[in-house]
This record gives sequence, structure tokens and C-alpha cells, in this order.
Amino acid sequence: MPTYEYYCEKCGRFEELQRMSDEPLSRCPTCGGPVRRLISRNVSIIFKGSGFYTTDNRSADYKEKAKQDGEATSPSGSLKARDAAGA
Repeated sequence: MPTYEYYCEKCGRFEELQRMSDEPLSRCPTCGGPVRRLISRNVSIIFKGSGFYTTDNRSADYKEKAKQDGEATSPSGSLKARDAAGA
């Protein structure tokens, strides 16, 4: 749930934790004065996990490594080789 910042005309700024689907507050929960919602400047994004940059971008030699991996894992008697030999 996001934290919204409000300004009360009587007692000043305060923050309120609300669902995005909730209606904005119209009265201060402390003094009952009229409030308006402010646009917050302190938005932070937190990326969690093993690392987005290193896992989402390929290295410069990824094609060469993929080719080497493909040759190493392919069976020695592939179907094309057997068909060409007439087996």
C-alpha cells in the first residue's frame, strides 16, 4: 500500500497509508480540518533479486557460447547424418 502525503490547513503536513482504491481524505484525522493531497517527491523503487542488469543483458560473446554448448550436447549420431549414410 502506498503512503500518501496530505496537507492540513490547521496542523500541517501528515502521511497516511492507504490503498490505491481508497478515496482521498477530505478531513484531517487529527484535528478534522480540511486537507488536500500533495504530490510526493520521495518515491523510491527497490529491485529485489539476484541482479537485474547482469541477468537481463547478454554478454557480447553469447552466440559463440551457445554454439559451443549446442555442439557439446548434440548426439554424435544425429538423424541427418544417419539419413545421409542411408541407414
